This record gives sequence, C-alpha cells and structure tokens, in this order.
Amino acid sequence: MNGIIIVNKEKGMTSHDVINRIRKIFNTKRVGHLGTLDPLASGVLVICINEATKLVQFLINHDKEYVARICLGKMTDTYDLEGKVIEQVKVSNIDEQLADKTIESFLGKQLQMPPIYSSIKVHGKKLYEYARKNEEVDVMARQIEIYDIKRISPYIYQDDCCYFDLAMKVSKGTYIRSLCVDIGKKMGFPSLMFELRRQQLGPFTISESYTLTDIEKGNYRLIKMIDALKDLPMVCDDELVKKASFGMPIPTDKVMKNFDDTPLRIVICDKDELVAIYDLERELNYYKAIRVWN
Repeated sequence: MNGIIIVNKEKGMTSHDVINRIRKIFNTKRVGHLGTLDPLASGVLVICINEATKLVQFLINHDKEYVARICLGKMTDTYDLEGKVIEQVKVSNIDEQLADKTIESFLGKQLQMPPIYSSIKVHGKKLYEYARKNEEVDVMARQIEIYDIKRISPYIYQDDCCYFDLAMKVSKGTYIRSLCVDIGKKMGFPSLMFELRRQQLGPFTISESYTLTDIEKGNYRLIKMIDALKDLPMVCDDELVKKASFGMPIPTDKVMKNFDDTPLRIVICDKDELVAIYDLERELNYYKAIRVWN
C-alpha cells in the first residue's frame, strides 16, 4: 500500500506518536510526515506511507493555514503553555481598533526570529538543546511571509488576560508561536500561543482528514501519489515513460511539445501511476531524473 493519508492529529500527541500508530495499523516501518506539529497543536498532519515517503522532499515547501488563539498578558520561555512563565501583567481593557490594525500590520514579507525552544539546528545542535542547558547561541532571523491574517473571534477577558483567535495563511518556515509573541509585543503586552490548529498544508485540508480511530477502523481515503502532485505539469507519453523508468535524461524538445512554456519540474506518469519526477537542466538542454519509482 503506497499513498498519503491526512490525519487529524489530536492535542497531546507528538507527531512521532502518530507515526508509530500508523506503522502498527499498516504493518510497515516506511512512514513519514510533512510539517511537524507540537503536542499542544492539532489538525492536519500529512502522512506518507511506503513508496510515498519518497515524495516528502517535493511536498515540504507548501504554504500552511492555521487558527491560533493568542493570550495577552502572559509570556513563557517556550512561547506557549508548556513553558515557564517569565512575564505577566493584568490586561483588562485594550484599544480593540488599534489592536486590529496591529494584527493587519503583520501582512507581507518580514524577518522572524524563531523561538529558542525549536528544532532548528545551529552548529549541529537543535536550539532547544541549547535552551535546556541555558547555553547562549546566535540565532538568525528568517525570511517568512504572512499572506493573510485576520481576527475571527471577539476579544475575551478572563483570568487577567485577553484572548482572541486568528486565522492565517503563512509561508513555510513561519513559527506561529513567534508570531503570537511578536503581535503581543507590538500591542505592548507579554503574550503566548494558547492553542493552535492547522487547517491546511498545501492542497491537504482538514475537511479531508481522519482521526486515528477512523483509520484503525478502516474509515479513510488513501490519496494516490500522482494526485499529491497534481499542481505540477504532467507528461504521459509512452516513449518518455520508458526513458523515465530507467532514469534516463530527457531532451527538452521531447517535453516542450506538451507545453507552451518550459516547466522547471515535470512529472512522468503512466496513466494514473507515478513513474518519475524530473527537473530542468537548462544549460544542458535536458531534463534530469531526481526521483524514479519502479
């Protein structure tokens, strides 16, 4: 069985916990996933099974959509509920119109500093390893983009804090925990990410997802590998299928008869079965195989 399943991950589980459950259900060790979700987060976790694990490198650059709840008035060292409180103030009344404008100001490209409690590697070690030992390390800001962000709930005052929900669409590499802290900081308050739910990762949506209980009962739909690549130009040509099955270079003119423009990446398929993925070698005037399925 080769393909992709969209899991609706529950809070409290690590992404690795989900992987282990899937391995047992399908009796295979060849299981991978796209975009790790922290234990406190829920929602879309894309699982690749068997031969579909070879697709991970082609699917990890997708944009993502989230719904997050921000807490104004409290900040932790991890930027979420799991950490130690390092700052706290009472929030009883904010200028809601100004707050909405502050939220909107985060639209667009920007540099973001990732949280120190993250799995980003610096000098061969993950940032959280430095944080746990109280070791200092230079962390570089990263270029991200916020495509859409809007408040979707009232401002709710409770337990000396102010809570509200945001829906957002962001680029790969965006840390929502950092975004929540940065929004609070710009409003003048310590803040943290109270809840997070991933609604979409690329073409994979929460409406197509299944709980682990559903999957254990056989109630799921397996997405074919070829369908996961539907956004890429596809070539179904007997001659090219034969070449692709051996990973042979394909001259550009053999591909161009199928397209008006020159695609940088193509998918070779035999009917509805994935054969290979090729990238353009422009200077050499041919397409080179970067992954072949036999």
